[in-house]
Amino acid sequence: MYAEMETNKEQLREGLKRSPRLKRFLDYLIMNQRDARPRWYVRLLAPLYQHRGSRSKIYWSARMDTPPYRRFWLGKRSVIESFCCINNAVGDVTIGDHTRIGIHCTVIGPVCIGNNVNLAQGITVTALNHNFEDVTKRIDEQGVSTKPVVIGDDVWIGANAVILPGVTIGRHCVVAAGAVVTKDVPDNSLVGGVPAKVIKQLTANC
Repeated sequence: MYAEMETNKEQLREGLKRSPRLKRFLDYLIMNQRDARPRWYVRLLAPLYQHRGSRSKIYWSARMDTPPYRRFWLGKRSVIESFCCINNAVGDVTIGDHTRIGIHCTVIGPVCIGNNVNLAQGITVTALNHNFEDVTKRIDEQGVSTKPVVIGDDVWIGANAVILPGVTIGRHCVVAAGAVVTKDVPDNSLVGGVPAKVIKQLTANC
């Protein structure tokens, strides 16, 4: 039954992609254009269209900007802490099992976060960039672009780190506090710095 519901949702999303005019109209009904977040009546319905795994928790102060035309998935026993902002308006956000999104973190899709991941405080994970190349137009007139971010299983990201668009972080990695990650991180790596570089490879004997 659940698989059938998910299939129906995906078919609806694909249909909207093929009808830009209808999508713009629904976007107006769903999104508060000034506040750039779902309208209050949409937020009330969020538990009906978000996937929240068993024993997962989203703290009441978290800002969940998750319109229903994109996918939001929170795995079992995962937690989104106080004062986080989760935004899937321009791309799906998927968070695996046994994962913790720490206080004051921001996640802007499309982002896929694996299982057993720990994000400390104040981290930004963003797949979105504003376009700015055309000097004859204001930046806010040039739209946005996205490059998916993928964070593998068993990753720890230190406080105030920034993960930028297009980055893939491999399995069993550590990102040092304050790092700005601009490039892919291979499995079993410790990275740090601005921009982040591999400091050491993690091994069974370290």
